[in-house]
Amino acid sequence: MAGDSPSALPVQLVEQPRLQKLKEMFISKFGSAPKFYARAPGRVNLIGEHIDYCGYAVLPMAIEQDILIAVEPVQTQVVQLANINSSYLDFSTSVNNIQINKAKPQWHNYFLCGLKGIQEHFGLNNPTGMNCLLDGTIPPSSGLSSSSALVCCAGLVTLRANGKTLSKVELAEICTKSERYIGTEGGGMDQSISFLAEEGTAKLIEFSPLRATDVRLPSGATFVIANSCVEMNKAATSHYNIRVMECRLATKLLSKSKGLEWRKMLRLHDVQSKLGVSLEEMLTIVEEVLHPEPYSTEEICKCLGISLEELHSQILTQNMQDVSTFKLYQRAKHVYSEAARVLEFQKICSEAPANALQLLGELMKQSHISCREMYECSCPELDRLVDICLQFGAIGSRLTGAGWGGCTVSMVPTDKLNTFLKNVKKAYYQTDGQRLAVENNSLFATKPGRGALVFVEA
Repeated sequence: MAGDSPSALPVQLVEQPRLQKLKEMFISKFGSAPKFYARAPGRVNLIGEHIDYCGYAVLPMAIEQDILIAVEPVQTQVVQLANINSSYLDFSTSVNNIQINKAKPQWHNYFLCGLKGIQEHFGLNNPTGMNCLLDGTIPPSSGLSSSSALVCCAGLVTLRANGKTLSKVELAEICTKSERYIGTEGGGMDQSISFLAEEGTAKLIEFSPLRATDVRLPSGATFVIANSCVEMNKAATSHYNIRVMECRLATKLLSKSKGLEWRKMLRLHDVQSKLGVSLEEMLTIVEEVLHPEPYSTEEICKCLGISLEELHSQILTQNMQDVSTFKLYQRAKHVYSEAARVLEFQKICSEAPANALQLLGELMKQSHISCREMYECSCPELDRLVDICLQFGAIGSRLTGAGWGGCTVSMVPTDKLNTFLKNVKKAYYQTDGQRLAVENNSLFATKPGRGALVFVEA
């Protein structure tokens, strides 16, 4: 059941080599044993890119790759963080003085987001200090949500160490808000699937209120993740936040043109629900109201009947003050069409027609084209990887995650899986020395995994 709190599983460490190894490293690092372990998975979004922050449903599943943290609550009010990967430096700070540096999104700042979110939610005056050792298997900056999994895991760790409980939905909502401390205006998909995932099923995740519905994926196909090996860190570039702002501005212009209270409207979904029309009708309205040429800040002010000063102080966020043009038509068109594709994908999965795989593959292809042309969040390597995957037998393939690098997800007939993996490896990874070096965990089949939980030694 999705409403309850994340479960605490008693485990025999001898049967869990990874936990056993983490425990041994923890003891050699801190001189004492961990009291519990928390795990939060990464995710792959099957369809529904860049629409969660616009208020629309998405369709992800959790993957096996995860963030695992061994924890010992301590009497001193200090948090000590260490990572088994030596390229991530140790960090320690007082729990009463959490400073999150937006300028340099280093790994420990994501931990601090989750920590601060739980502290603030409960108004903890004297939060528990902790020693933490982290082991992550999600490739970083790959669009598989390694940073959100770390925020979620840190939230779960802080909750448990301070003896508090929350439902999975509450945890997902707190972790979504707290990741914004690092400057990413995300929409909540990553945190929601990290907590609400269940083994064997993908989820349709809807927002306001947050809820998750099982989506049974069709038999006969396997989802394969391929890393383009182009790193993309959402918090380190402005692409992502510019898209969020373009969607917000499109919301305001569409609202104004329809006589709605545009100052109160923040998300493209709000326009649709206020007008009470279908997604198809919203696409027609976008064609009527917005033009494909980029909008200057002056033109936006003219459309809204406000001054440039008001635009900068009331609407544009601090990190958007220097942006002078915005593409509104393209972004709105992507969001409304992608939102429709998600619902269609879910419908095909539940009705399971004979040609389900072909229909789903077609939706994935359309999604990638829209991400590339309308949202401009692809890159040459991702486009090439999608082409290679389709060429070698994928029924559908698209970028997944924020884009501008990271991974693709492809739907491959299970009986062709081995030849597919062999051919893609040869065509994309073995032609490039740098990619070859990381290919081992860059191309893998995946199935829906379970959500965040706590392990205690049995």
